[in-house]
Amino acid sequence: MFPDDIQTLARDVVRLAVAKGLVITTAESCTGGLVAGALTAVPGSSAVVDRGFVTYSNAAKVGMLGVPADLIASQGAVSEAVARAMALGAIAHSDATVSVSVTGIAGPGGGSANKPVGLVHFAADGPGGVVHAEHRFGDRGREAVRLVSVRVALQMLLDRIGV
Repeated sequence: MFPDDIQTLARDVVRLAVAKGLVITTAESCTGGLVAGALTAVPGSSAVVDRGFVTYSNAAKVGMLGVPADLIASQGAVSEAVARAMALGAIAHSDATVSVSVTGIAGPGGGSANKPVGLVHFAADGPGGVVHAEHRFGDRGREAVRLVSVRVALQMLLDRIGV
């Protein structure tokens, strides 16, 4: 279902989380649950994956994760501030100790001069605190943006768990 490199990253995340006794949650917008899907494709992932939040709409980000509506209004859903709030909200609304969030513009439409198609913000929370990453993948097609975002999110989880 997923390319080999994504399957390998997901297996590494699950293996390390099991070894360290950590529990994972995801908060996803533009990836629509693909990060959680990659993790739960790994046999034994039920030991460490608590839940995944697919918060595609702004209302879902507010209602499910507690992202402040005024933060979305002032910064936009695709922003560092919202990615960080999503990662923190996922921890607060789950039994997890590690989270990753993804919010971006996969395209083909929806971009602007300031926030072009392919812009994706990520945040991960866990041991070592919250980290953020911004990537501008370019207008390479919706599927490609989503898959590369899954890779980045899984690597961020691996990094947070490995701290």
